[in-house]
Amino acid sequence: MTASSSPESALVSDEPGASGPSTGLARIGARPSRAREVLEVIRSSVVNGDLVPGSLHSVAELADDLGVSRTPVREALIELASRGMVRFERNRGVRILQTSIHDLEEIFEIRRMLEVPAARRAAARMTPAEVRGLRGRLASMERAAAAGDESRLWTHDRAFHHALLLASGNRRLAEYVDTLRDMVLVRGVTTAGRGRSLEAIVAEHRAVLERVEAGDAEGAAAALGEHIGRTFDLLVAQEQAAADPA
Repeated sequence: MTASSSPESALVSDEPGASGPSTGLARIGARPSRAREVLEVIRSSVVNGDLVPGSLHSVAELADDLGVSRTPVREALIELASRGMVRFERNRGVRILQTSIHDLEEIFEIRRMLEVPAARRAAARMTPAEVRGLRGRLASMERAAAAGDESRLWTHDRAFHHALLLASGNRRLAEYVDTLRDMVLVRGVTTAGRGRSLEAIVAEHRAVLERVEAGDAEGAAAALGEHIGRTFDLLVAQEQAAADPA
């Protein structure tokens, strides 16, 4: 048997038209998967309050509303359940959850444990391109604050944190922390216009960026820790005041 006709060469051949049975696998297009689209729509509806905390829904109902089959809806709800945003109730459906003050305490404790050391690592290793990207996100926050656009500011705030954490080199950490922010948003709480102005929120992020630009990894970590801690303190104070208005 010649080398070109050996069993090994047939097994590893990647030439077009190479012999072998068809796998029957469909070609994957470039567009996002239907499951991912459904997940984002339901997640946004929960965060925005369109799906009201405490309300109960069936997979069939949500699938009909979205005009899709039940499978991607079920997959999306399983993912959201793992994030603590919904809960499956046997023979009843899916309950939209609202975070408690205790949940907020746990979420912000986790954020401090993960984000502060990640920011320290990111600041020590960020490339000039990554620093420019972070600067651009802060500029977007500044424009949103100047326009009084709270919703747009939170979008860029989230992008700022995500970019900083990605620069640490740990994508899984960045993605996980990003999902934690959804649980805070589900509660419908914000410090903007209450405990601090939009400009003050931007200033806290600017302090982080200035330390990053100076190559001060410890300073960047400290500034981010102060920002997270201040956000938590203000949120809890607001929630406690709302629970006991007297």
